Amino acid sequence: MLQQNAMMLTVAALLFTAAASADVETRTIEYEHDGVTLEGYLAWDGSTDQTRPGVLIIHEWWGHDDYAQRRAREIAELGYAAFALDMYGQGVRTDDAQRAQQLSAPFQEDHTLMRSRARAGLDVFAEQDIVDPDHIAAMGYCFGGTVALQLVYDRALIQGAVSFHGSLPAPAPGEAERIDAPILVLHGAEDPLVPDMQVARFKNAMDDGGVDWQFISYGHAVHSFTNPAADGYGIDGAAYHETSDRRSWQHMKLFFEEIFDPDP
Repeated sequence: MLQQNAMMLTVAALLFTAAASADVETRTIEYEHDGVTLEGYLAWDGSTDQTRPGVLIIHEWWGHDDYAQRRAREIAELGYAAFALDMYGQGVRTDDAQRAQQLSAPFQEDHTLMRSRARAGLDVFAEQDIVDPDHIAAMGYCFGGTVALQLVYDRALIQGAVSFHGSLPAPAPGEAERIDAPILVLHGAEDPLVPDMQVARFKNAMDDGGVDWQFISYGHAVHSFTNPAADGYGIDGAAYHETSDRRSWQHMKLFFEEIFDPDP
């Protein structure tokens, strides 16, 4: 037993060292959906050519921006391949809340469109040589968290989904019972932009459908708690919370370790 424990510690140390010294490479990938040219951002540890699990990243309602790309690089540093997809179109992004609402509205109003646009990014990601297409998860922030959930509801070929401070629409009638991937929701306990009634409906739907789900609520955190730029948005109820940002990242890592290597 002591020998086995020592071996496990050695493996863990090697993985930590590899992650800490990751040689992250990136490139942009143009692709198309429904006549719209999109541009995603691929990040991976270039020190190995081996395939590895992939994490699909969906941006906030501001569009595919530097924050989404930063998260892709951080995911790559953990040893995964990462792809920050594009929901709006090549170069379409904003820092104006009214414009962001206009850009996200067609997807919020039409979840079929939301799902198909996200699937286009997923398909491109799964085709990359560095990615194990059988081991892909999705994660998203705010608007992107909603998109990640919709992928699970739509039974896309992903192993799990993580929503960071996203809205929580319940699946359509009959969908919850068919969900076959686990869900992790990371939520600000004081988030005024996601009503308590919506949270309750989501939880009830998850329970009624027998879904494998987790819901972690962070005290004193509001909307956009992971984004250091949130304090400058000028949106009531959106603010960065460093402690919750750090803790939610750790909870995400544990979730990925579990779904990608369920029998370590």
